[in-house]
Amino acid sequence: MNDEYDVIVLGTGLTECILSGIMSVKGKKVLHMDRNSYYGGESASITPLEDLYKRFNIPGNPPESMGRTRDWNVDLVPKFLMANGQLVRMLLITQVTRYLEFKVVDGSYVYKGGKIHKVPSTETEALSSGLMGLFEKRRFKKFLVFVTNFDENDPKSMEGVDPHKTTMRAIYQKFSLGSEVIDFTGHSLALYRTDEYLDQPCIETINRIKLYSESLARYGKSPYLYPLYGLGELPQGFARLSAIYGGTYMLNKPIDEIVMENGKVVGVKSEGEFARCKQLICDPSYAMDRCTKTGQVIRVICILSHTISNTNDVSSCQIIIPQSQVNRKHDIYVCMISFAHNVAGKGKYIAIVSTTVETNDPEKEVKPALDLLEPIEQKFVSISDQYGPTDMGSESQIFISRTYDATTHFETTCDDIKDIYRRMTGSDFDFAEMERGKQDIFGDAAE
Repeated sequence: MNDEYDVIVLGTGLTECILSGIMSVKGKKVLHMDRNSYYGGESASITPLEDLYKRFNIPGNPPESMGRTRDWNVDLVPKFLMANGQLVRMLLITQVTRYLEFKVVDGSYVYKGGKIHKVPSTETEALSSGLMGLFEKRRFKKFLVFVTNFDENDPKSMEGVDPHKTTMRAIYQKFSLGSEVIDFTGHSLALYRTDEYLDQPCIETINRIKLYSESLARYGKSPYLYPLYGLGELPQGFARLSAIYGGTYMLNKPIDEIVMENGKVVGVKSEGEFARCKQLICDPSYAMDRCTKTGQVIRVICILSHTISNTNDVSSCQIIIPQSQVNRKHDIYVCMISFAHNVAGKGKYIAIVSTTVETNDPEKEVKPALDLLEPIEQKFVSISDQYGPTDMGSESQIFISRTYDATTHFETTCDDIKDIYRRMTGSDFDFAEMERGKQDIFGDAAE
């Protein structure tokens, strides 16, 4: 370890592992350390099941009804991948896909008037959906055609809309869409968690709806993918990429000090050893003095022996509870996966409820979601503080990632990765730069 590196990375969360992979592919000498004995940091998948019980201070061992405890891989942060999103692009370009296997999530559902409705994934489903009346459906269809054809380089397709000035509220008015359809579009398709987007320029929302429909078009059931054996496989895949390009990995390595000289990072001390570096990437837990708290997220991991009612007995799904339905500012999400994804014992389902905390009684806030899941065999509740960097790294050369938010996909995580990359290199992130050369597969068996 007593050596000199271009970049030292602390923590093996997904953000850190992707950046360490990118830096290694770019020819940088990388040292990657984690104080934990496992990969993933905050975004780990916990196995065996006993470890989850210990982590949440639940006394005793898991009951025998849970099956073999090694069959469990429980995500601490519930997220899916958008089939056409940025993370899938990163996985494909770096060929990390060859270490992973994915399944399409069976469906997306939305909560309305106390009931669960399927988010239509085909035109036929849309026509028979109970989410809106016949006339609404026609107007909604016109709106979707407009969004699909919208192209900033083709003024005709814009129908007089200025993508950077016209608000989304004005677009909804242009198509005479009612509040329920607006709710559905903003929260179930554009996947916003609040309604602040309504008064912002419409281009972001249009792009989000396009991402949803392009992702949906890829596999048809839903726009989401999920890796077999849990999300903890993702950071490990990118760590493997970094190692193939000469990155050095050390788990179980306590960090004693980040060493600074004249306000700039020069290295890291650990167990009497000193590694020098020019730049440092880490998650907030390694540099709390350079972060600020940005909020809190509650997540409730629920183990079930049954599918969620009104979901056609699917083995995986997402349920969105829009804030307007439960008098809140932020939506509540449910992500469900199961033994079909090699993350639970046979016949068992894992449903994870999450939302941004708004009151002093977060468990009460998620009650509408928990009610949909009854009976629940075992609950694991976590309330996590969220942090963002106060030091952007231009002087210190320390680049700190943001805590994982309550969204149910990785788009915001990828935005953070691109932001850190821009601050570290001074240039915009270019997907092509991550491409592996044909000869660069020394660590991999040639296909």
